[in-house]
Amino acid sequence: MKALHLLVVVYLLSNITLASDECCSASLIIVPVAVGLIGSLIYVLTSDPLLPFDSKRLQFDLRQSLYGQHIVCDVVLKAVSSFMTDSNPKKPLVLSFHGTTGVGKNHVAEILTRNIYKEGEQSKHVYKFISEHHFPHKEKVHIYRENLKKEIYDAVKHFPRSMFIFDEMDKMHPQLIDAIKPFLDYNAYVDGVSFNKAIFIFLSNAGGNVITEVALDFWREGKDRKKIRMNSKDLENKISERIKNEKTGGFSHSSLIDRHLVDHYIPFLPLELKHVCQCVMAEMFHLNIPQDIDLADEVARDMPYFPEKEKIFAVKGCKSVKQKLVLYTEEYE
Repeated sequence: MKALHLLVVVYLLSNITLASDECCSASLIIVPVAVGLIGSLIYVLTSDPLLPFDSKRLQFDLRQSLYGQHIVCDVVLKAVSSFMTDSNPKKPLVLSFHGTTGVGKNHVAEILTRNIYKEGEQSKHVYKFISEHHFPHKEKVHIYRENLKKEIYDAVKHFPRSMFIFDEMDKMHPQLIDAIKPFLDYNAYVDGVSFNKAIFIFLSNAGGNVITEVALDFWREGKDRKKIRMNSKDLENKISERIKNEKTGGFSHSSLIDRHLVDHYIPFLPLELKHVCQCVMAEMFHLNIPQDIDLADEVARDMPYFPEKEKIFAVKGCKSVKQKLVLYTEEYE
């Protein structure tokens, strides 16, 4: 609104200048400046990188493009919707995604970016860090630490609703994890900048074994996996305890968990045959291959499953579905 008022003032100024016969030479200077200011203000007013948040759109996207993850759909939808519709949140949103390979952690992060930013994951306000890629050398951790803090600070200073995605969080050096802590707390202000509107998403394989154990227990007890909830068999607490106590994990040497800075530890369940089949069908669509449920079932059955005896859960989830599908499609180009 302030920008709109300024736009009106500049417009009136340009008209006054044009109407003056006594200051013709001055008007030649002022008018281009005024026009330039108007152009800049119009750009600012029309270039909001955020989409108008729509919880129903997010719900539809999660349900249509994510398979076998009812807990994720429910918790992510509620947590993100509540945060995005709060004009003055008390703390940044901090979500920690846990599960084995190929179960959809990166996919959900991508879904969130395309439901929040106009340019999705390509938005300049989405920052993604992969532990072993961006921070490969332990001896340089002090340099990484300072650079990371500066990048997060500068990003939020210029755009409060920035998103930070940390992949392979379990492999991240504890000093880097601790460098993030000041930005995650309630009413977090760092050097005069509020971080309460920022979003932090952690992706990790840590805790995957705990999640699998709970899912396997439900299967052996003859219970529908859709009955599994965040508090089933104390699942969320088990995840946080397991990652805290893992000797080699970055979480275990950081005080991030003890400070209760993560809002939700969200479990991604291991995928079954029917879910992998859904992934194959979706990949057929993306590759413009005629969808064939029999072929999809054949491809899905050719993936490795565990435990060795029961063969219930896909070892790699949907991670290599595309590569496997190509081998079965003679007409693929």
